[in-house]
Amino acid sequence: MSDSLEKLAARAAELRRVLERASYEYYVLDRPEISDLEYDRMFRELQALEAQHPELRTLDSPTQRVGAPPQGQLAKHAHVVPMISLGNAFDDDELREWEARITRQVGNDANGGYSAELKIDGTAVSLTYENGVLVTGATRGNGTIGEIVTANLRTMRDIPLRLADPKPPRLVEIRGECYLPFDAFERLNEERAKAGEPIFANPRNSAAGSLRQLDPAMTAKRPLRFFGFAAAAPADCRASLLDPARSARHARAVGLPRRVASPEPRHARRRHDVRARGRALASCAAQLRH
Repeated sequence: MSDSLEKLAARAAELRRVLERASYEYYVLDRPEISDLEYDRMFRELQALEAQHPELRTLDSPTQRVGAPPQGQLAKHAHVVPMISLGNAFDDDELREWEARITRQVGNDANGGYSAELKIDGTAVSLTYENGVLVTGATRGNGTIGEIVTANLRTMRDIPLRLADPKPPRLVEIRGECYLPFDAFERLNEERAKAGEPIFANPRNSAAGSLRQLDPAMTAKRPLRFFGFAAAAPADCRASLLDPARSARHARAVGLPRRVASPEPRHARRRHDVRARGRALASCAAQLRH
């Protein structure tokens, strides 16, 4: 690589870093540090560099969030670790049976307590990061095989294209839900009704349909959000993100939506036994529209 190209590559890398940080501050922290005008200026500079020198374009470039061509069909993806589904309990007896089953399986470890939190009702996805870079985004599918929707997920500004962790795991999957907040869903239906288009039945189906669009530009028009709730990695990878004690502050520091690794405190309640879950669930239920 010539000296001039090395300088351009360094400039492109700096632009990617600044732009990704700016998106994170704006969409996740809600605390922008640079103006929209400055962001647009740097974005155009990066676009021009990549257009003149395509070899400088990377998977984590902000220019790749929108612009992928429509797909003929969605390809399949095998999850690194299976995505299991949630169980349910409809009354106190079933909940006590679940607790007894957990105690039989894990013994004294069950004394660590429970975390009660809201279930965000969207569509489950898995974000695969290799050495900190988002390489694949997929739906849950049957838990083992999902559909690749990487280009669509890249349009969501609260999903980082690169983790800010200086020593990221070689391979990690961030699990979460893509969803439409109630107010955004209502606005979307109002707009569709005014345009004479059929309205969506509910936020969950709307989110799933939005994510499975063959054209990423259509997904980009929908106000989707991401709620991360877990991380998974094969045994041979450094699983630093798997420790449930990691704080929301650290999740922010590595560029993840703050709900990954540790839910927002106002949406989670820690309880030592299931008998105390009633108060926790009532407190969470009061926040359902937020």
